[in-house]
Amino acid sequence: MMHAFDILGDPVRRRILELLADGELPAGQIAATIGEEFGISQPAVSQHLRVLRDNGFATVTVAGTRRLYAVNPVPLQEIDTWLDRYRQFWTNRLDALDTELRRGRYNRKDPGNA
Repeated sequence: MMHAFDILGDPVRRRILELLADGELPAGQIAATIGEEFGISQPAVSQHLRVLRDNGFATVTVAGTRRLYAVNPVPLQEIDTWLDRYRQFWTNRLDALDTELRRGRYNRKDPGNA
């Protein structure tokens, strides 16, 4: 099994997950979109789908002759948990920015500061 960041390090696999984030899609539609955007063949797209499926990032349901792919959120939650340790580095900055923006709004509304 590959490490989650190895899976997501590939731009084709990231794009496939982006497509699936909006809901289940048939393999043919994924292959057509990815093939057009990245200029790769249907078998190459199938390999990326297999990597996502084999490593738990995507699920597949067989519906007649179609294979429907969907995101499995569990590995993404594991990445989110790993990122928690580092989230403080941008959260503090965003909180400080929010404070400064609120101060700016308050000062513009206060006629005594004109």
